[in-house]
Amino acid sequence: MAEKQKILIVDDDTSISELISLYLEKEMFDTMCAEDGEEALKLFPEYKPNLVILDLMLPGIDGYEVCRRLRAISPVPVIMLSAKGETFDKVLGLELGADDYMIKPFESKELVARVKAVLRRYTHEQTMEASQESVRTHSQNEGEETLRSGNFIEYTDLIINKTNYSVFYKGHAVEMPPKELELLFFLASSPNQVFTREQLLDHIWGYEFAGDSRTVDVHIKRLREKISGNTEWEISTVWGIGYKFRVG
Repeated sequence: MAEKQKILIVDDDTSISELISLYLEKEMFDTMCAEDGEEALKLFPEYKPNLVILDLMLPGIDGYEVCRRLRAISPVPVIMLSAKGETFDKVLGLELGADDYMIKPFESKELVARVKAVLRRYTHEQTMEASQESVRTHSQNEGEETLRSGNFIEYTDLIINKTNYSVFYKGHAVEMPPKELELLFFLASSPNQVFTREQLLDHIWGYEFAGDSRTVDVHIKRLREKISGNTEWEISTVWGIGYKFRVG
């Protein structure tokens, strides 16, 4: 029998966390509940969940800070819950690394569907990365070697490591939220291939994401500000279509 996937539920309202737990256990998930951010951060390395459901309004360490700290140590997906419906709150949560955002009150079926969708997408990405074999390609124009593997890409002056979510540009570490790094990694993994904004939105944020294509434009703008000035490669706009990582 396959091992149950584990969900860590973080909410100071025990009636809500117990209700979520009941929904998920009916779907054959294993669950554990934490009542505040401090307890969640303590339980996380012990419980090793496959996904975290995280309320934003927590006593002490709030959900935003919990998400930020989790992202520093793990790529495990996070679904944020909040009574707030403002666009700013959604964007901030997603910028900090959340994979999805739900507004209270919510339907149990929708929550379960989103949990399954996020896990499915995350599992697929992990499987694809694990199955990729390291290959070496050579730039005929520059005669320089570019190393690519499932979690690591290197170009001239640029190193992207998805294993530990780090980026180095011209020898210096670049602070980059997870979604920015994932967008850069995805583009750089397919040099000179054009992607529409919708394709990038679906791949990085998932089709359930409630935002629009402007989210992609904002992230591209920030990436360009952080890694600009290289003549051998760049994130290029293909007018009327989308973007590509131009090489050569």
